[in-house]
Amino acid sequence: MNETRKLAAFCAGITLGDLPREVVEKAKLCILDYLANVYGSLELDAVAKVVSYVRSLGGPKTATALGCGFKTGIHQAAFVNGVTAEAIEAQDGLRFGGNHAGTAVIPAALALAEESGLGGKEVLEAVVAGYEAANRIAAAVHPGHTLSGFLPTGTCGAFGAACAAARLMGLDEQGMLNALGNAGYVLPLSMGEQLMGGYTVKIIQGGQAAACGLTASGLARAGITGAPYVLEGSELSGGFVQITINGESAPGKITDGLGSHYTLMDVYFKPYTACRHTHGAAQAVLELVREDRVDPREVEGVDVYTYGIAQMAVGKGISAGDTFVTAQFSIPYVVSACLCDRDLGPGQLREDRVADPLLLALSKRVQVHCDDELNRVYPEKTSSRVEISLEGGRKLSKQVDIPKGDPRDPMTLDDLEEKVRRFAGDRDPKKVAEAIRRIKAMDTLADVRGLTEII
Repeated sequence: MNETRKLAAFCAGITLGDLPREVVEKAKLCILDYLANVYGSLELDAVAKVVSYVRSLGGPKTATALGCGFKTGIHQAAFVNGVTAEAIEAQDGLRFGGNHAGTAVIPAALALAEESGLGGKEVLEAVVAGYEAANRIAAAVHPGHTLSGFLPTGTCGAFGAACAAARLMGLDEQGMLNALGNAGYVLPLSMGEQLMGGYTVKIIQGGQAAACGLTASGLARAGITGAPYVLEGSELSGGFVQITINGESAPGKITDGLGSHYTLMDVYFKPYTACRHTHGAAQAVLELVREDRVDPREVEGVDVYTYGIAQMAVGKGISAGDTFVTAQFSIPYVVSACLCDRDLGPGQLREDRVADPLLLALSKRVQVHCDDELNRVYPEKTSSRVEISLEGGRKLSKQVDIPKGDPRDPMTLDDLEEKVRRFAGDRDPKKVAEAIRRIKAMDTLADVRGLTEII
């Protein structure tokens, strides 16, 4: 009981000096990874349309639409920057929450800090608080929340963004409690149907959550109150963990180990621009084509053996006219792109690449199967085995049990720096290097505008 109050008290009291050093450094890595996603997402036509729409709204020029060349109000900036954090599906995430906290938390924190002239120390405190809120709430309803039709990046992300913003606003425990309560009222519905249907509106979920979080905390600062039991609910059974899940929730996960274990340390990073459930197959194919110069024209068929959730969520194929959202959630497309391009980055999501007839034809020769043994070890392992049949009867096989980026096989600082440079495309390499340097020294950055102005 009182999970909402306990979470609010903890998040309101977070200070950089009290945080374990490894948590602070992990928060910097999350911001670094966020930058890579912003750069990469700006390659997509759908993102350009969102940016153009938001730019047309005008508004006060107090926060930067990162990488877009203009400033706007904090809500619009957080929205755009959440879209670019989300769109290429290479964002960080929490496996046991099914969510991507950074796409909501970091845009909200940076926009508000920029408007307020705050420094990197305050941003890091807000990011840690926001991740704790979003991740713990998501874990409390996982996987039933997703199976009930919601995307926790949007729903739980709004709580995280509200927590981060309240921390930057300097709200006390009661203010933080109201921010959480308000967030539970204004958060997005975030329908999973949109993702599964391949509709490009899916890309706004992080931005929508970021903007809602700013609204919730701003209202709390203005004196608007929200239910202090918004998460666990009251005798009316109307709490978030009750009404957004068809089945049993685990509200105790909101406070289990609070203050002794930081969920930020459980966050994974993605080397590839696709749903995490595709990464075992992607990594296996890329390792095979590097070991053996496979000619895609010689591929007669590919069989991918994986666990049940992966087959259900990302086992579907892709057809002409489908969007890059469908491609991100399709093992057949991911495998085909890796075979043809020996890469899976922003370029493999551009509209012209997704529509390529040769790539689509190859994807029809990829079959996805649920393997009983691989399913048995899930979720401890997210294993996939790829078997490629080539002309002449030759076969190649590779199994990946723990895809790269998992905390058990982590992407290092060097890996993430390279991801930023790779996704930055043809941007000025000196500015990209300086942005990386400033993020690495985030705790000493006097004014976050020193970062946002060069992205």
